Amino acid sequence: MPDGRPQTRIQKKNTDAIREAALDVFSTHGFRGATLDQIAKAAGLSKPNLLYYYPSKEAIHVSLLSDLMTTWLAPLKQIDPNGQPMEEILAYVHRKLEMSRDYPRESRLFANEILQGAPRIRAALEGDLKLLVDRTVQIIENWMAEGRIARVHPYHLVFSIWSLTQHYADFDVQVRSVLTGEPPMTHAGDFLDHLYRKMLTPA
Repeated sequence: MPDGRPQTRIQKKNTDAIREAALDVFSTHGFRGATLDQIAKAAGLSKPNLLYYYPSKEAIHVSLLSDLMTTWLAPLKQIDPNGQPMEEILAYVHRKLEMSRDYPRESRLFANEILQGAPRIRAALEGDLKLLVDRTVQIIENWMAEGRIARVHPYHLVFSIWSLTQHYADFDVQVRSVLTGEPPMTHAGDFLDHLYRKMLTPA
């Protein structure tokens, strides 16, 4: 709301409609290709009505990205340094797969922002995300030093999990085109379990 007051039921309904519509439009067309007219039409509102809630296209985009960063960081925060290393890493892989399955539009929104150079979330990437990844890397390095998992480059281990799991959301059309007749993630979890167990099991 412009004045910060609590929203009425109708105002919340309209705000939710705008955000849902914007998520569809941004994830399909990217920030540059999206327009306020498209978002207003998809939300079932007039453009002036939309502008009552959000002053610009960028304001909607930033709001969605802010919430998305919280969602995106949550699975990494759940890694327990006192847990069993292999199971903690595989549980993280599965949480990321679930996010790709459950939040494909959000994944594409994030990917589009990154491809543009992350102008609206660079501070979050260099702040909260980096701190969390650094913490996770320290956990992984401790496990390796204890001989509980094989030695790998810890940052690139995290990056590989991001890329392998997010592929199912960002390249959904390609995956579905190749896997005709089979749901895209039917065997993904089992395959990634096998891959990371083989990679991380100490010699």
